[in-house]
Amino acid sequence: MSRAFVKEDSDVPEEPRKRQPSGRPNYVTPAGLEALKLRVAELAVLRTVLLAKKRPEEQRALDLQQAELDLAYYEGQVKSARVVDNAGSGAVDVRFGALIRVKEASGEEREYRIVGEDEADAGAGLLNWASPLAGALLGKKAGDLAELERSGGNLKLEIISVRYG
Repeated sequence: MSRAFVKEDSDVPEEPRKRQPSGRPNYVTPAGLEALKLRVAELAVLRTVLLAKKRPEEQRALDLQQAELDLAYYEGQVKSARVVDNAGSGAVDVRFGALIRVKEASGEEREYRIVGEDEADAGAGLLNWASPLAGALLGKKAGDLAELERSGGNLKLEIISVRYG
C-alpha cells in the first residue's frame, strides 16, 4: 500500500493559525457575547500560564503565539459585536435569536436557533445567521414552508413554532 498521502507522526509542531473575521456584520446573541468575553478571559489566563511555564522553547513559543493570535481574534470579535436580542420583541417571524421547531418531509422534527458566527454549532442546532439553512428560515412564521435548495434534492421544512428567549 502506498504511504504517499498518509500523514506521518512527527515531532514537528504545527504552525500557529490566525483566525480571520468573515467580513460580515458580527451579530451575536446576548449569551454569545458573554461566551466571547469568557473565551477572551480564558485565553488571557492561558497566555499568562504559557509565559510562566518551562517547556521546550520551540513548543512553548508556538503555543504562546497561537494563544496570542486567538486572543487578538476574540478581542476583536468582542469589540465588533452587535448584540441582537429579539427576546422581548413579540416577533412571530423567524429573526436572529429565534428558536425554530420544524418538521421535515419524513415527519422528523428538529429545533434550530439562529445565532452568530462564533456561536454556531450545526450539530447542536445552532445555525450561523449567514448559513443557507438560516437564510431559508428567516422571515418565516409558524405554518409556513421553508425550502433549502441542495444538490441531492431540496430540503422542505414546515415551521411548527417560532419563539424567543
